[in-house]
Amino acid sequence: MSRPKQVIVSGGFDDLKSRDLRLLEESAKLGELTVLLWPDETLKTLAGETPKFPLAERLYFLNTVRYVSRVMVADGSASFDTLPINLRADIWADVAAAANAARKKFAAENKIAGRVFSADELKGFPEPPPMPSAPGRKKVVVTGSFDWFHSGHVRFLEEVSTHGDLHVIVGHDANIRLLKGEGHPLLSEAERRYVVGSIKFVKQALISSGDGWLDADPEIKKLRPDIYAVNEDGDKGGKREYCQKLGIEYLVLKRMPAPGLPKRSSTDLRGF
Repeated sequence: MSRPKQVIVSGGFDDLKSRDLRLLEESAKLGELTVLLWPDETLKTLAGETPKFPLAERLYFLNTVRYVSRVMVADGSASFDTLPINLRADIWADVAAAANAARKKFAAENKIAGRVFSADELKGFPEPPPMPSAPGRKKVVVTGSFDWFHSGHVRFLEEVSTHGDLHVIVGHDANIRLLKGEGHPLLSEAERRYVVGSIKFVKQALISSGDGWLDADPEIKKLRPDIYAVNEDGDKGGKREYCQKLGIEYLVLKRMPAPGLPKRSSTDLRGF
């Protein structure tokens, strides 16, 4: 059996967004994907500014992306146009904006194939397919807007997933505006579902079709989960009573960041 191609994507991945996830998804289709992550000082030198999120947080987030096989942190000598000599690579993938003669020359000299994705190739937000489930696992549901997705969201999903197969129902655009006002959401329902569904702890990501705090009622009744999980901020809107009526276990978790990482809030990141 031939070994899978070794694919490399390098970068800082500061404030990971859907455009980055689309690149990682498409790159992973070429083979086994390794992300070469630039440390803070390298990113500051290359980008000209201090990263918004520190290395530990960027590393944690990338390691939870379902398309990524492993993440390696580059040493202090990392360059935009080269790869470490000890990093085995068959394909170096990136976006068109990163392509240049120096990078192309390095790849050619080291017998590495370059794969540059155009903006058109990375368009859209394909629905992530459901992850396989182990027999006998409980089914857990989580709801929310997930409008500025951050490491705190990831940690919450990670914790919830320890209780069973996790299905996330993302609030549809009109309902988010109804609950939070004009200017919300920043991102479309399709994009928010895509981002959430790209996390390996999530078995399936869906979009709600109801209204109000219980906008996920149609999806919940179809999924028939064993557990409905919320964090402390989400413990409202009649969800507890709703679960009692349907015989669903109601689980409230504290908002705690991953060990060593700062607390994050979508409101703080958005600025409103």
